[in-house]
Amino acid sequence: MKILFLLLLVILGAGAFVGELMIKDSGYVLIAYNQTTIETSLWVLLVALLIVFIVTHWVINLVTHTKLPTTKLKAWKDSRNQLISRRKTLKGLTSLSEGNWAQAQKQLAQAAERSDLPMVNYLAAARAAHEQNNEQATDELLQKARNTTPEAEVTVAISQAEIQLSRGQLEPCLATLLRLRTLAPKNTYVMRLLKDIYVRLNDWQALSKLIPLLRKHHVLKDDELEQLNHQCSSQLLDESISTLPVETSEEDRLKALDKAWSSLAKDQTRNGDLVQHYTELLVSLGAEDHAEKNLRDLIKRNWDEKLVNIYGRLSGENPKKQLDTARGWLKSHDDSPALLLTLGRLSMRNQHWGQAVKHFEHSLELAPSSETLAELARLLRHLGDNERAQTLLQQNINLIASGLPELPMPVEKATA
Repeated sequence: MKILFLLLLVILGAGAFVGELMIKDSGYVLIAYNQTTIETSLWVLLVALLIVFIVTHWVINLVTHTKLPTTKLKAWKDSRNQLISRRKTLKGLTSLSEGNWAQAQKQLAQAAERSDLPMVNYLAAARAAHEQNNEQATDELLQKARNTTPEAEVTVAISQAEIQLSRGQLEPCLATLLRLRTLAPKNTYVMRLLKDIYVRLNDWQALSKLIPLLRKHHVLKDDELEQLNHQCSSQLLDESISTLPVETSEEDRLKALDKAWSSLAKDQTRNGDLVQHYTELLVSLGAEDHAEKNLRDLIKRNWDEKLVNIYGRLSGENPKKQLDTARGWLKSHDDSPALLLTLGRLSMRNQHWGQAVKHFEHSLELAPSSETLAELARLLRHLGDNERAQTLLQQNINLIASGLPELPMPVEKATA
């Protein structure tokens, strides 16, 4: 209140001072331009200028802070377009989820024309067109999505790759995915799609280079990755000899196979299933002695019951040395059914029939198996002990015919 009172006193004092000046001398102003003259007092001119300034300032503020009719109309039109777009998008997505592909494509494409996020609508419309096997419309909608949102190239390209893959267009899909790798090198979904393409194209070399990245970025579960790695390694071994010209010598085939084997990761060369496959390939090339040496070294470095079983199936260059090697393992693995089965087979190769029978029987006691039973029964028959072989088979009938249901059996008749 005090400040307002002082302000009023200042205004009144200034007014009184100006009024006194006006009374003493009103002043004279003459404005002449061409044939026109304006005469007025100085004070009237000053008041007129003040009024003009106030009016001009008011008009500028009015124009600045008030929306013109065209601005309001544009805002209303934009709001209406967005509302229509949202409604059509919702209807289109509903049709898409219900499998009404034609209706979904039409609604989503129309909504994209008024949407502030047209890419989403075009991608969904492209999916609907693809479900109708309309390749031309699908490609056009994908291109529209790319044109409206260039910065979302990765998203659009992933959708394109998925559609190409489902069409069976493997080579174009691979090209799209390789381009995506340069745009998004750490995208795990792109890696997964690449994995699928390489498998379908049987491009095992490329897949072998991708597998370390799949492991590094945890794209697959451990068991899935292990299965994929085994499949890839197995196919690489097959390709190393199957892709060679027909006239290639066995020696050159063996070199190619060994080169492929040595290029595999260490964990793969210790995989029982893969070692078995490699051994079978060596045997098919007539390199059974080479397979025996390789298998012997693997077993020494890493004991594996499956590999020990395979070792007994091989005919090495020196049967006696092979038997002595297996006997050496018995010192630290005397309770291994696989080793005893192998010892039985190697004893047979050295014509030690009695030892073979003992090894087979011991193996059968530790772990009854149809394989060991069959070997023992076969040996007994060839030794002329058919009765013992028949008794053995009768006592272990469950091993031969495993998985039979429990059924009632007739009572055995007493013999006279």
